[in-house]
Amino acid sequence: MSPTAPTGELRAWIEHHLDPLEEGQSSEGASDFDLGANAFPNEPVELTPAAVLVGLIEREYGYSVLLTRRADTLRRHTGQIALPGGRCDPGETIWQTALREAHEEVGLAPDYVSLAGLSSPYRTGTGFLVTPVVGFIQPGFSLAANPAEVADIFETPFGFLMDPANHEQHERQAPTGETRRFYAMTHEDRFIWGATAGMLRALYDRLYGAAVA
Repeated sequence: MSPTAPTGELRAWIEHHLDPLEEGQSSEGASDFDLGANAFPNEPVELTPAAVLVGLIEREYGYSVLLTRRADTLRRHTGQIALPGGRCDPGETIWQTALREAHEEVGLAPDYVSLAGLSSPYRTGTGFLVTPVVGFIQPGFSLAANPAEVADIFETPFGFLMDPANHEQHERQAPTGETRRFYAMTHEDRFIWGATAGMLRALYDRLYGAAVA
């Protein structure tokens, strides 16, 4: 189904191709395309669980995805485009983490989010296993960036992000000598790359890959 299909039909399609929330307790199934499957020979054996919210907002042109630009004062990934999220607190489920982090980062009240399911867990080179939690954001919400974490809040059309023609593949040489591969998506003046682009590409593979029925 086209990512620009009527939102009601598209919502049902998306929900059908996601994992149920209950599977979020497992750390199995990480994607290997995070700057290259073998790019992290010193990766820790135990990965820290984390979650992000892939928030889909219904607009006149279809769904858009809620994204942020990280604050310039952060120690890691300064200024990069991100999905709201972070590491799991003890005792939290994956989806509780995603909702809490979205509330803390951009002021999105959890009551406005209807959770749809989970996309593929994503392994990062910094030792995290990040599970994308897909949710539909209901009208009437308000947002306010937490200046300690977020410099900007914006939306990007879901149809653009799910179009493989917009999925650029890049390579960079790491300081240790390995070649690191990553996806990137450039929309207007926004350069979406690294883990965020990788998770969006993994969602595309899940929804529209060759084996999808």
